[in-house]
Amino acid sequence: MEDKKLENMHIKLSNFVEATAKKLEIPGVAVGVRAGGKDMYAFHGVTSIDNPLPIDRDTLFILGSVTKTFTATTLMRLVAEGKVKLDAPVRQYVPELKLADEQSAKKITILNLLNHTSGLDWRVNVDSGEGDDALAREVAKLAELKLIAPPGTRASYSQAGFDLIGRIIEKVTGKTYEQAVASLIFEPLELSHSLFSRDDVMTRRFAVGHNPEENGKLSIARPWRHWRSNNPGGGLASSVADQLRWARFHLGDGHSKNGNRVLPSEVLHQMQEQTVALRGSSLGDAFGICWFLREVDGVRTIGHGGSANGQFAELLIVPERNFAVVSLSNSNPNGIPFNQAVVRWALKNYLGLVDSDPEPMPFDAIRAQEIVGSYQNDFMTLTIETDGAGMIIDTKIRPEIRAGAKTELPPDAESADMGLLPGDKDEYIITNGAYKGQRGFFTRDKSGAVNGVDLAGRLFNRIPVS
Repeated sequence: MEDKKLENMHIKLSNFVEATAKKLEIPGVAVGVRAGGKDMYAFHGVTSIDNPLPIDRDTLFILGSVTKTFTATTLMRLVAEGKVKLDAPVRQYVPELKLADEQSAKKITILNLLNHTSGLDWRVNVDSGEGDDALAREVAKLAELKLIAPPGTRASYSQAGFDLIGRIIEKVTGKTYEQAVASLIFEPLELSHSLFSRDDVMTRRFAVGHNPEENGKLSIARPWRHWRSNNPGGGLASSVADQLRWARFHLGDGHSKNGNRVLPSEVLHQMQEQTVALRGSSLGDAFGICWFLREVDGVRTIGHGGSANGQFAELLIVPERNFAVVSLSNSNPNGIPFNQAVVRWALKNYLGLVDSDPEPMPFDAIRAQEIVGSYQNDFMTLTIETDGAGMIIDTKIRPEIRAGAKTELPPDAESADMGLLPGDKDEYIITNGAYKGQRGFFTRDKSGAVNGVDLAGRLFNRIPVS
């Protein structure tokens, strides 16, 4: 793009970000766009409603699952150095690994963890402390985690799998996970505003999350982040400027800005190649190595989103257009639609790409009766009901998890409408609310009965009616 055109686009971006943040009543947001070989930023609001500071390009936000892209890239650097093999069993590096099923524990490979085909359920809901043994202690708890499928047979998003990758990194490097990522990724790429430690973060300007109270008024989300063993899958605090630097690296050839090679070009690009297809997901059409791969208006993209307690992040990269957009927000639940609106606006206005949701079919009462019921995974319940004119989906943190939590958990999302998509594929879309546009699908047993539902890449199994 020409400089004048980029300048005009920057003004439009800033106006859109401000207007959308105000409309959705989000305390603070930071947005970055890489286009035409230049970086552009737009900010609105403050770090906290209680202790407000203006958001700027170096303000730290918790990235949630965008952290997984750093964990995966760190692991791939070890692969490039010949210290880890993708097809090797995890037990080659973590021999103490025990799972609910011994055959699965023997068979899970490094790649199974990286593309979420390990069969591990979503997460281990255990605070393993803040010591250097946090990951080792979580891995010791994996034997208590449910397995949803044999390794390699289906994709299902797993936080526990990425925490296990963090432990592999520790075992191979002899460093803590955080030290390894800093030395292998942060330092060579000069990501000086990407940090894990609370003691480091508190010396910088950082955003806090916000959650709505019962009366709708926003309050500070506590805790600011969860326990240390969650770091490999979701614990990084970083700035929008560092995230654009990160995007530039993945748009490049594996070299840092100063010319040092961090990854071989072929390994960097290998991360962006399909390893397993995804069904009925708004997150992507496939997994590469960690990255969600998605085609938007005929153009290939790679990306990842993330959520923390009242904070949300979205990173989307368009390799063939040398383009990236980052959106960070600090309010639940409207941070999700804010980030989605920013990404779609940027794709349309910078690249002319339209990212739109498919239209659901008219309500089908017969198909709805097959689907209504209660489902659950290790952390949440999902209920689908019908009022005779449509279907309603409701997700909640499991009552026993909330009751046993030692720290405050985010509020549950409000119920939302959903509809089935055309074709006999058992795919659906959520049509309103904070999760508007989220797609998923239903699974069936051998008899054809619906026995599960996938939402946001996570499997919820049907609860039998007693």
